[in-house]
Amino acid sequence: MSQTTAAAGGVTAAAPIGARLDRLPITPLHRRLTAVVGVGLFFDTFENNLSGTLGKVLQSGFGFGATSLKLVLASVFVGQFIGSLTLGRIADRFGRRRAFLINLALYSVFSLLGAFSPNAAWLIATRFLAGVGIGAEQALSDCYLADVLPAGKRGRFIAWAYTLAFCGVPAVGFAALWLVPLTPLGVAGWRWLFVLGALGSAVVWVLRRQLIESPRWLAATGRTAEAERLVARMEAEAADRGLPLRPPARAPHPVAGTSRLRDVLAPGMIRRTLVLWLFCALSVVGYYGFGTLAPQIVAAKGYGIVAGLGFTALSFLGYPVGSALALPVVDRLERRTLIALSASAMVVAGLGFAYADSAALIVVCGFAYTLFSNVFSSVSHVYLSEQYPTAIRATASGAAYSLSKLSAAALPFVLLPVLDAHGAGALFAVIAAAMAVLAVTVLTLGERTTGVPVE
Repeated sequence: MSQTTAAAGGVTAAAPIGARLDRLPITPLHRRLTAVVGVGLFFDTFENNLSGTLGKVLQSGFGFGATSLKLVLASVFVGQFIGSLTLGRIADRFGRRRAFLINLALYSVFSLLGAFSPNAAWLIATRFLAGVGIGAEQALSDCYLADVLPAGKRGRFIAWAYTLAFCGVPAVGFAALWLVPLTPLGVAGWRWLFVLGALGSAVVWVLRRQLIESPRWLAATGRTAEAERLVARMEAEAADRGLPLRPPARAPHPVAGTSRLRDVLAPGMIRRTLVLWLFCALSVVGYYGFGTLAPQIVAAKGYGIVAGLGFTALSFLGYPVGSALALPVVDRLERRTLIALSASAMVVAGLGFAYADSAALIVVCGFAYTLFSNVFSSVSHVYLSEQYPTAIRATASGAAYSLSKLSAAALPFVLLPVLDAHGAGALFAVIAAAMAVLAVTVLTLGERTTGVPVE
């Protein structure tokens, strides 16, 4: 039985691990954990936007046609679909920390091998296998941070992690703009982008070896003594720094057990699961529909490869700005409301981007789109992390995320033909319809989660 001691806040009654974590103030340990997770997410976003950013470059360099381009764009998301399902199960069964190390090792190795691709087939295969590794990164990160952060600060610090993460999107844009015209050491510049992603992930792998295991997960799997030691350490750090510790609120002890995928369809869970599955499937239409296809849209407007990379890089600056703008509001507004408002703003900015007829307007509308899409993304990650109890959180979240990856894999096959046949206006009309259905579904059927304990 876990106890809170007088030295750690003046409470001697038994209290569950989750309640003790939720009453903690933010400590340097919380900030370190958030930063390490955020750096890993940086390379996740770098990876997710790499193929789309380089789409025209790769098509030109390898001389492959439209089908091969679609396969290159889709392959990484198909891999992520598999990774989200499998590594989420590993995280619930063997621990969040172990799953983190597995997924980063896979991504780092196969991204590096992708740099040496001699043909389209090799590139498609390595992108797929790298995707298996990176597929669970966001779900694992959301679950881990929801596990270790106190309920009242959960939204703000997950948003901080994603503010750091989404610096990876303009990073890949500007790195491509810089490296693509060059051949450092006689090697094509685009290949160096894969090397950068692989080496960065290897560094994060080393950093993540220092992560603590989730105390909530330890308690939920019956390892109460280990959970007790970690929480006592966190309480002692707060006490040593003179930070106030209020008495823990009454909360249920997490039930020890194993995770099963069918648990997400159990009574009491089925409605939220169906809402989240629809939410994940539709959200990527708006989010990756732009990030993956922006260079193709700019090319369709008649701009060359280098100019298109420049417009895309400038537009991508909106990603970290949007995440930063979410920080002061994510714990103040109900999550569902903020999701609906930001999705609506994405629709307006997207239609502006579609019909923009000058370079300046393309960049302004692109920047606005990415800004609003990352307010949307930041609050979406917080919302998804809060839906399930600890014992099945990673498995359930991984299943939901896997649908988003499958939907993202289908995007090139669905949206590129619309762009080619009917233009950017029709493409963004499809995106607008998807986001409208998403907003209505979340507002009418989604659960309220702001400030609610994750147990």
